[in-house]
Amino acid sequence: MAAAMTQLFQPRSVAVIGASKSEEKVGHAVMRNLIASGFPGSIYPINPREEEILGRRVYRSVKDLPETPDVAVICVPAHITPAVARECGEAGIPYLVTITAGFKEIGPEGLRREQELVEIAATYGMKLVGPNCLGLIDTHTPVNMTFATVQPLKGDIAFFSQSGALCVSILEWSRTQNLGFSKFVSLGNKAQLTETDFIAAAAEDPHTRVILGYIESVDDGPRFLEVARQASRKKPIILIKSGTSEAGAKAASSHTGALAGSDRAYEAAFRQSGVLRARSMEELFDLAAAFAKQPAPRGRAVAIITNAGGPGIITTDNVDRHGLQMARFTRETVQRLREELPAEANVFNPVDVLGDAGPERYAFALRQVLGDPQVDAVIALLTPTAFTQPVVTARDLIAAHQEHPDKPIIAAFMGGESVAGHGAA
Repeated sequence: MAAAMTQLFQPRSVAVIGASKSEEKVGHAVMRNLIASGFPGSIYPINPREEEILGRRVYRSVKDLPETPDVAVICVPAHITPAVARECGEAGIPYLVTITAGFKEIGPEGLRREQELVEIAATYGMKLVGPNCLGLIDTHTPVNMTFATVQPLKGDIAFFSQSGALCVSILEWSRTQNLGFSKFVSLGNKAQLTETDFIAAAAEDPHTRVILGYIESVDDGPRFLEVARQASRKKPIILIKSGTSEAGAKAASSHTGALAGSDRAYEAAFRQSGVLRARSMEELFDLAAAFAKQPAPRGRAVAIITNAGGPGIITTDNVDRHGLQMARFTRETVQRLREELPAEANVFNPVDVLGDAGPERYAFALRQVLGDPQVDAVIALLTPTAFTQPVVTARDLIAAHQEHPDKPIIAAFMGGESVAGHGAA
C-alpha cells in the first residue's frame, strides 16, 4: 500500500471537481491552494458552468480532460458525489480526495451514501481519502489539495487527523512555532484509506522523521498492530486518542461516525506496537519537536542536570515511570565533577549544580555528562535565580549538542518572562 500511494502524494496532475470562481466556495479554496503551493503538475478545474478559474481553463467533465489525472479532488454536494466518483472510475483516475461532507457522520442516509461511494471506488480500483475531510498536503512535492487558509512550512513531520478543524488550527499554529511538515493528511470519515495506510506510507517516506496522528477510532485493529509495529521500528509514531470517556466516545461518534472503543484496549495496542501516546495536543507537538530535531537515543540511560533539587527529583521519578533508566556515570566523570563543582553539589545522577550556579558551572557539568559513554540522553533543567543567564545557557546547550550530535538533549527552562522561549534549545 505504501508504495502505491506515491501517486497520491506526488501526482503529475490533479482535477478539482466542483472548482469555483466564488471565493466563498471550497472548490475555489482548493484551486487557490494548489496553485499557491507551487505544484509543478497540471491542474484541471472541472465545472460545467465556467470557462476559466484563476487563470486556468475549465473543463465540463473529467471525460473531457487531455489526460487522466492521478488525483481527483471532489468538492461537489454529497448527493451527487457517488455519480461523480463513478465518472472518475470510468475515466481511470486512481485516487479520490473527497472533501464533501454529508456522509455517515449525519446518520443512516449518509451512511448508505458512504457505502455506495466505497463500493464504487472498489469497483473501479480507486483509493479514497475521506469523505468529510480537509484534504491532504505534501510539502516536498509540493502539493496542497486542501481548503486550509495557510500553506504549511516544509519539514519532516508527517501528521494525520480525523478532525479537519484540528488540522486547520494546527497549520496556523505551526507557522508561529516554525514547525514544518512533510505530509499533512485529513482523514475525515476514513471510509477506505485509514490511519494505518498513512502510517505505512510515512514510514517509507524519506522526507519524514516522525509520524503524528489524532485519532478517534481504529477500524482494523490487527492490521493497525502489524503496520504500526513495523513502522515504529523505523520512525517514532506518536498518537493522541480522543473519545476516552463515555461522553467523549459519544461525541466522536457524532463527529465522524467513529466507534471509539475501549480506552484500555487502545492503551494496550499502542504499547504492543511501539506507539507513543500523547495525553494532550501540547504533549503531542512537544514530542514531535523533540524527535524531529534530535537523534533517537542509543539506549535508555538518561542523565539529568539541574540547578534545583525538587525538579530533579520529579524528573527522576518520570524517568523511572516511563521505563527509562538513570545513567550510572563512570568513575572518571564523577571524579571530574567532584573536583570542579562545590562540595555541596550532587555529582551523581541527577547532577545538582546548585541554585547559585552561573552558566559556566552549568556548561561544565553538561559537557562532562555528555562525554560519559554510559549516558544515552540528557535532560537539562533550569530554574531562574539571580545567578542564571538563560540565554547563555541555551546557547551552551546548542553548542554542546553540536559537539555530541548522537545524543539528544531535552531542555526544560522553568519560570516566566526570564526564561520564555529559551527552553526550546
